[in-house]
Amino acid sequence: MDKKLFGTDGIRGIANEYPITPEVMIRLGRAIISSLPDSAGKKRVVIGKDTRISGDMIESAIAAGICSMNGDAFLTGVIPTPGISYLTASGGYDAGIVISASHNPFYDNGIKIFDHMGFKLSDRIEKEIEGKVLDDIPISNKLLSKDIGIIKNFKSPDLEYIRFFKKTLPKDYSLRGLKIILDCSNGATYQIAPKLFAELGADVKTIFASPNGTNINDHCGSQHTNTLREIVLKHKADIGFAFDGDGDRLIAVDDCGNDVTGDQILAVCAKFMKEKGQLPNNVIVSTVMSNVGLRQALKKLNIRHIIADVGDRYVLAQMKKNNAIIGGEDSGHMIFLDHHTSGDGILTAIRLIQVIKETSQRLSELTKIIKIYPQVLLNVPVKEKINIRNVPEINEIIQTVENQLQEQGRVLVRYSGTQPLCRVMVEGPDEDDTQRFCQDIVDVISKKIGKA
Repeated sequence: MDKKLFGTDGIRGIANEYPITPEVMIRLGRAIISSLPDSAGKKRVVIGKDTRISGDMIESAIAAGICSMNGDAFLTGVIPTPGISYLTASGGYDAGIVISASHNPFYDNGIKIFDHMGFKLSDRIEKEIEGKVLDDIPISNKLLSKDIGIIKNFKSPDLEYIRFFKKTLPKDYSLRGLKIILDCSNGATYQIAPKLFAELGADVKTIFASPNGTNINDHCGSQHTNTLREIVLKHKADIGFAFDGDGDRLIAVDDCGNDVTGDQILAVCAKFMKEKGQLPNNVIVSTVMSNVGLRQALKKLNIRHIIADVGDRYVLAQMKKNNAIIGGEDSGHMIFLDHHTSGDGILTAIRLIQVIKETSQRLSELTKIIKIYPQVLLNVPVKEKINIRNVPEINEIIQTVENQLQEQGRVLVRYSGTQPLCRVMVEGPDEDDTQRFCQDIVDVISKKIGKA
């Protein structure tokens, strides 16, 4: 059975439209409980959400489904996605659920599920849950009224999460003297991130930390750093951090007002860790979307580079396979497996600041180890995700562009795992040519399979 609900990062769609409806969410809650390993006593599930207006509706429905199957639901309220991953594993819960659509607009929402160890579910378990939600696999539910589960509020989840971050640092670690600007994207980090960095002694200024249910990711956060760049320069800050809506991604802004992407963060942290003897097996993992410049930088640093498919689950799989403790995506999704089981924007910010403090170098200096080639990424809305290899015209234009780029760039065409989009990425030595090449491919894709 092909998966019909789960994409590359859980379930996602427009809130109050299938599959993100209360009816489906009740069934999902029931399916999750019935798919958990057998154990004595009630199943315990911790549930968190970002700041979207639809979060309450979905939370209530999933919790109801859990309770109907003799499970107890523990609600954290607003918390970053990796916070749920951490709390699930550290608190001995049977599963964790996050209600979020990450960097998508407010009208989207979604579900991410973690197992008892804080890792995202395997494809096998997702298929089992999906079959139960879609009625392909029956769910037995013959409970007496006295066996129905209950809903509880999780006590002080933000304090537990902050304690976790502090445990990753040396005792009495201080950021005193550093000026930091935080862009919380009106999302899940809006309370925890400013509190943490202030407690660590930094001079903190926070922007986009007033969520109203509909302004999450709205011209702010990791995908929209214009305002953050301006404020970093205006206040002569040491660094700026832009999180996405659910807090598992980070894009930094250096002291000169330049964006610092995931590839650059990977290179900076990998070099530092290798020099400190903290890079086991001398290896890092990134994805096929990584810039050519990262590959070249790692080669000069003599660090082994493993390339995974797009998606944090595939990065994590390669990290486990190759015993790596650092990996990530250029989009800013970083995993530091020596401390956490999932990507965490706040943890990434902490690790980057450690490099700045311990080397006494500005971020603009540290990033000089990697040359970023111009990269253009355009999205094409599509009617359906047909096999691109079966469309001669698309293959022809891709081949034409690749012949012109030769060894000075590359082309990557793939479908989004969460939206009806075809993503076209072109890298090249010249920005104008790269833009033109990318647009040429987009025009053909739009004509052949684009959404009218």
